[in-house]
Amino acid sequence: MNYNFNEPVDRSKNFSVKYDELKKKFGRDDLIPLWIADMDLKAAQPVIEAIQKRAEQGIFGYTSRPDSYFDAVCNWQERRNNWKINKDLVGFNLGVVPALCTAVKEFSNENDKVLFLKPVYSEFFDAVENWGRISLTSELKEENHFFTVDFEDFEEKLKEDPKLFILCNPHNPVGRVWTREELVKMGELCLKYNVMVISDEIHSDLMLWGNKHIPFASISKEFSDITITCVSATKTFNLAGLQASSTVFPNKEVKDKFEDFWQRMDITRNNCFSLVAVETAYNYGEEWLNQLLTHIEGNMIYVKEYCEKNIPQIKTRLPESTYLMWLDCRDLNLEGDELVRFIVNEAHLGLNDGRSFGANSGFMRLNVACPRGTLEQAMENLKLAVDRRLK
Repeated sequence: MNYNFNEPVDRSKNFSVKYDELKKKFGRDDLIPLWIADMDLKAAQPVIEAIQKRAEQGIFGYTSRPDSYFDAVCNWQERRNNWKINKDLVGFNLGVVPALCTAVKEFSNENDKVLFLKPVYSEFFDAVENWGRISLTSELKEENHFFTVDFEDFEEKLKEDPKLFILCNPHNPVGRVWTREELVKMGELCLKYNVMVISDEIHSDLMLWGNKHIPFASISKEFSDITITCVSATKTFNLAGLQASSTVFPNKEVKDKFEDFWQRMDITRNNCFSLVAVETAYNYGEEWLNQLLTHIEGNMIYVKEYCEKNIPQIKTRLPESTYLMWLDCRDLNLEGDELVRFIVNEAHLGLNDGRSFGANSGFMRLNVACPRGTLEQAMENLKLAVDRRLK
């Protein structure tokens, strides 16, 4: 079927964090919210119908997980990424962030260092520091708004004996799809310094412009043996509120240690709706996803071209993956909180402050997973605000 991603969706009664928590986060609620990474777009019709059919049963008791659930996860990875997974080494988790937090807790000790590249998804810092570990970061190199790994610095940080390296693959917020060469170089260095890898691959299905995702653990047995991989249908198919992700382990010993943490809290089951939604999305959601990616690409081209023509003080580059754009606002000459106040109070937009990702002042993250009309209004707001400032 054909999906109309430009159809406005009223989320006023959706209990949406993106809308309902605007005042809590930004101090006002009259903003166009383009921050938290979910979509203002309806899910795939097969998923909606599967949830409706499940709801019509009228009983929502404790939910068992059939073998077909992890079959769907494994078949998706093999079909999309040519990664054949041992189903016995796949586990359920409430989400990728809870999985990251658990991996940090179970495979490092208090005051250990945990390495990651920055700027990066802000929860990486929380996942490390909330357990009393120390964030050790290697800053990405930037040239013409394109980011690469500074391998010299990366190796120097590995010499500081971090217990874990958390890899964001593909990378949020700068939208990089790491090449095989880059991944191999990271992996070889982690092997050299005996560092376990936690690979966050939640954005891996959102490949743009024909880019291909390479699961880190798929590259070699040596890499697989040191890697825990976190994947999820929730980012791909806009199901975050259903709270379900999958974790791929290198062996049974690591899986048992990880899952023992959740067993002790008796959190091991899907809810009844996430069970059918995830399985249906992986089995029947590809048509929707392919159309979504075309829509995302169009929105990104629109933002980039609009800025080039109308707001040259704000620069961006088309990401290789994700539905998030990294805006360089440094030419506005607004420092720190001043830039945030400008975006919120003058442009009336809710964006993510780049500093929350460990970036220097002057960057903002923009979510384009919305109808085109929403972006058009947002860009007009931004242009008018910049024009008023420059008068």
